[in-house]
Amino acid sequence: MKRRILFVDDEPNVLQGFQRMLRSMRNEWDMDFASGGEEALRKLEEAPFDVIVSDMRMPGMNGAQLLKEVARRYPNVVRIVLSGHSDREYILQLVTTTHQYLAKPCDAETIKDTVNRACALRDLLTSKELGALVSQIKSLPSLPSLYTRIIEILQSDDPSLQKIGEIVSEDIAMSAKVLQLVNSSFFGIARRISNPVQAVMFLGLETVKALVLSVQIFAKWESSKVKGFDIERLWHHSMTVGAMAKRLAETEQLAARAVDEAFTAGLLHDVGKLILAASLPDAYQKVMAASKAQRIPLWRAEEQAFGTTHAEVGAYLLGLWGLPTSIVEAVAWHHRPAECPARTFCPLTTVHVANALWYQSAHEEDNVQVLDTALIESMGLAERLSAWQSLYDQVAAQGGK
Repeated sequence: MKRRILFVDDEPNVLQGFQRMLRSMRNEWDMDFASGGEEALRKLEEAPFDVIVSDMRMPGMNGAQLLKEVARRYPNVVRIVLSGHSDREYILQLVTTTHQYLAKPCDAETIKDTVNRACALRDLLTSKELGALVSQIKSLPSLPSLYTRIIEILQSDDPSLQKIGEIVSEDIAMSAKVLQLVNSSFFGIARRISNPVQAVMFLGLETVKALVLSVQIFAKWESSKVKGFDIERLWHHSMTVGAMAKRLAETEQLAARAVDEAFTAGLLHDVGKLILAASLPDAYQKVMAASKAQRIPLWRAEEQAFGTTHAEVGAYLLGLWGLPTSIVEAVAWHHRPAECPARTFCPLTTVHVANALWYQSAHEEDNVQVLDTALIESMGLAERLSAWQSLYDQVAAQGGK
């Protein structure tokens, strides 16, 4: 089935340029073109689209206003901005309404890759309702103590960007959001960034300050939201898995970039739990109760209730936000790594092993995360398991750092 893509720009020559350079996609995409926001909304009303790619500066309704309206009326549509303007003012307008940002001039391959990746993500979630819910997420709730610390630093007389980066790298929600922003084309970075501290450094103090204090891209978790959902425990688990995944990647001599990806994937692997608990508190409370009553892993109870798990939900959001593919894959398949096409030792493997070792050490018989030993054996790494267990014991003894 062809994907439907809507391109919006007030300049006819730009729309004609899209038609020319994307002609090779005619067998895979149904493309339509609109010369402004009002026309785009009419087309969306007449027929469904998978992705909208809009210019920012247009007379009348600008790109930010259009995408805000698209988010409200058609939450399942993936929203991408393509703009020649990278001032902070425009970024701040777009940060809560846009999934991804591309900078003009943009070559055909970048557009193809971005749109195809966004479309492929839609297959992760079979539930349209959940897809719509995730697509509307602007920010995720942070650990209250970390949220308070970052606000205090930003409001101080001499805020330290390094300290801000370190706090962000300890929080699931903050890390996901800054990585979304820094991996957009607006910042002109040639490679994808996987390290949250680096992401904060690239954004710079003034941008981070505006995003946090003015646009409020970070929010504080309300402890009363879901009875029995322990965000402190989720934070400790995520930090430990991230640290262990990083140590595994270093021990098995993965490239420096993969080491960063392993840490971030480990930190973010359970972001789907945060999404479900924050967005569907009553339903998620029932899921947690079912997991305990039936003595099954939480992800199995999620599958029974939602038809999908926190792994797919988290991967869908991170993919929409443009995080590196290896991180998205590690989050999506951390319970079932054998289902991922990649069969080499990679960030996914490190997260799967780290997560399984955490649950084994916690002696949670009702929520056991089984290590896929067959996969490890197929990689010729079975003899490394005892060394990995010792490594995990070291990480755990250091408090997950």
